[in-house]
Amino acid sequence: MRRALAVLALLLPLAACTAEPADGKVTLNYWLWDDKQLPSYQTCADEFTKANPNVAIKFTQTAWSQYWQNLTTQLASGGAPDVWTDHASYYPQFVSSNQILDIQPFVERDGVDLGVYQAGLADLFVKDGKRYGLPKDWDTMALVYNTALVKDTTGLDALTWNPVDGGTFERAIAASTVDSQGRTGLDPAFDKANVKVYGFLPEWADGSQGQNGWGNLAVANGFTFLDKNPWGTRYRYDDPKLAQTIAWFTHLIDAGYAPRFDKQSTLGRDAVMDQGTGAFTFAGSWTISSYLGANAKQKYAFAPLPTGPAGRKTAINGLSDAIYAGTKHPDEAWAWVKFLGSAACQDIVGGNAVVFPAVRSGVEKALAAHKAAGRDVHVFTDQASAPGGTFFLPITDHGNEVSQIVQDAIQAVVLGQAAPAGALKKANDQVNALFK
Repeated sequence: MRRALAVLALLLPLAACTAEPADGKVTLNYWLWDDKQLPSYQTCADEFTKANPNVAIKFTQTAWSQYWQNLTTQLASGGAPDVWTDHASYYPQFVSSNQILDIQPFVERDGVDLGVYQAGLADLFVKDGKRYGLPKDWDTMALVYNTALVKDTTGLDALTWNPVDGGTFERAIAASTVDSQGRTGLDPAFDKANVKVYGFLPEWADGSQGQNGWGNLAVANGFTFLDKNPWGTRYRYDDPKLAQTIAWFTHLIDAGYAPRFDKQSTLGRDAVMDQGTGAFTFAGSWTISSYLGANAKQKYAFAPLPTGPAGRKTAINGLSDAIYAGTKHPDEAWAWVKFLGSAACQDIVGGNAVVFPAVRSGVEKALAAHKAAGRDVHVFTDQASAPGGTFFLPITDHGNEVSQIVQDAIQAVVLGQAAPAGALKKANDQVNALFK
């Protein structure tokens, strides 16, 4: 009954005291980047406007590569959307520039239950008692592999890894690497100068977090990003455990198991996997429809990330919806954000199985939809619920500068221009100097 009343409250029309333009209609501009999620949120908007006919939702969808640049420009010019999909790595800059609305007073006024969300997500968008969004979804990481190229799948659900010999994970990568003569990386005669299929495709444009690759193994090796998270002020990129991890990835290149950074395809890893020239890579749960959908060009399956010296670890990241501090319609914008963060909307999103919603009931809807479609995706949710199995990506000020400094250092290492320990020590000094 409590849930039914809560959903009813979310759908009730806005209070009569809300200011409205002369025609009685308010249009909220809402931005997002994922075209795959757009239909689900359009359905949410349809449900919202049925109960709030004086509010229209205008969508603008822009690809990730242009989204943040466009948003930053519009915020600086005072022409930002009323509400936008926000990312934990980007929102600190909006907080420091006072461009994002604190919704904590609304949350307290309306008694929003923050306990319905996946553990920890509600705290990601909070600083100094102010709240800058309600959770909308989350993602974790797994291994994705081409089932035609990975011949031996025995033990893929229990791979081990360490930075010394790579464990059974490196052996699986080597066994799936094939040269132009059909010899695998386990064959002493393997020709690393003429590789037809690489066992592993790394991601090197991965900022300061390594969500799509090195970050997961570094944390599994015992590395921690910060003195505290969120809002730490001292990074630890000089940790030898990170240098060991980056050195291992470089070793994969040297052994011929992974493409050289300066020679790898300009296409994204997903596209290279579709060409059938990569056996394994890391993949986020947001890629499920790409790899297991009807349009997939190869047959794929997911496996858990390997277990490292500190256990099996995956980054877990959550998105929220932010309200522009300068919106002319704060009450309407809050009503829309509250609905986006509710089970009423997130169950719709989950039922379409594009992402895992932040509300737990939406996750169950998503799992049921994937199962009905014959997609096995339990590795993502299993790891999310495993004790100590996840870590949050670092949230601090100076995110853009930190990202560029660390990415440049790691790319210099994989290009053979610098040693891991020295490059990361220098980068760490530069990063921490930003906080002085």
